[in-house]
Amino acid sequence: MDRRRFLTQALGLAVGGVVWSACGGSKQLLQSGNTVASLANNTLVIPDAPVAAAGEIAPFITPQSKFFRIDTAIGSTPQLKAAEWELRIHGLVDKEITLTMEDIMALPQVEHVITLGCVSNEIGGDLIGNARWGGVLLSDVLKLAGVQKAATQLASTSIDGWTCGTPVDAVLDGRPAMLATSMNGETLTAEHGFPIRMIVPGLFGYVSATKWVTDMELTTWEGFQAYWLQRGWSEQGPMLASSRIDTPRNGDELVAGKVPIGGLAWAPRAGVAKVEVQIDEEPWRDAEVVPGGTGDTWVQWRTKWSAVAGNHRVVVRVTDANGVVQDPEIRPVAPSGITGYHIIKVTVV
Repeated sequence: MDRRRFLTQALGLAVGGVVWSACGGSKQLLQSGNTVASLANNTLVIPDAPVAAAGEIAPFITPQSKFFRIDTAIGSTPQLKAAEWELRIHGLVDKEITLTMEDIMALPQVEHVITLGCVSNEIGGDLIGNARWGGVLLSDVLKLAGVQKAATQLASTSIDGWTCGTPVDAVLDGRPAMLATSMNGETLTAEHGFPIRMIVPGLFGYVSATKWVTDMELTTWEGFQAYWLQRGWSEQGPMLASSRIDTPRNGDELVAGKVPIGGLAWAPRAGVAKVEVQIDEEPWRDAEVVPGGTGDTWVQWRTKWSAVAGNHRVVVRVTDANGVVQDPEIRPVAPSGITGYHIIKVTVV
C-alpha cells in the first residue's frame, strides 16, 4: 500500500489537504513591513503572527494548532509525562547513557526557526509548516555519549514503536538539529510530540522528526532499516526546493486590474535567492522575496499583475543561493518527494 493511501486509511485524515492539530552574540533587528525579527546567536526569532505578505499568503510562522500532523499513532495519541520520560542513547557510542527531562533542561537551551515538510506533500500542498522550535541541540545531547566514527545513521524510536533513520552527518555538521520541547513559545502538545521530539533542518520529516522519542541508537545504514525505508522510500530524505502560490487560488474568478499574487518558497540549506512568476507564455518575472527567511526556513513572496480579461495560467519557481533552479520535471512523491512547478488557472472578468 502506498504511503499516502496508508496514512489516509489508517489515520482517517485527508492527507492531501490541511491536517489540523494532529508532522551570546551580537543582536540586530530586521524590519520587513510589520514583521520584526531579532537575530541573536545566529538564530532568527520572528513573532508568531506577522502580517501576511499579500492576500491570503500563509503567515511566516505556522501556529501549533494549525501545523500539519503525520504519524502512525493510530487510534490514540501517546500521553507521556515529562517527569517519567527517559531517552536511552546506545550503539556506536563511547558510553551508553539514559537521560531524563531534568538532564535535557540542564543543557544550553536554544531557539531556531525551522521549516518541516512531509515527503508526501503534493505540488502546492500544505503538508509543510514553519515554527520557532525551542529545546537543545541534538549534537550537545550526543556528545554526552560520544559518537564513534563508524556511526553513519542515528536510529530513533518513538514510544509507539515507530522508527526513523537520520544521517549522522546531518546532525553533527553544524545545522541546528534539535530535540525540541516547544513550538512558538508554547509547550509541545501531545499531538506534536510532548514532551520532546526531533527536528533536523533540511530533511523530510520521515527521516528526521521523531515524536515522543525514547530511544536513539548510533549505527550504520547497513545495520538498521527504519519504518518507511522498509516500505520503499529513499534513505537520506533531503527536502527539495519548491514553491507554491497561495493567492489567487486555482479556479478563482478575478476582476481585471492590479491583482496581488503571492505565496511561499523554500530552498533547504542553500536558501532562496529569487522567486519568479510566469503568466501564460510571457517571460518569467521576478517577485519580491519578503526578508526574514534563512536556509532553514521558507520565505514569503509577492508581486502584482496587471490582469486583463480572459483565462490565464500562473506558474511559480524558486532559485536557490547556489543558482540551482527548482526542478520542473513532474515526478511523484515516492520514493523521495515530488518535483514540478505549481501551476494555477484563473479567469479574469
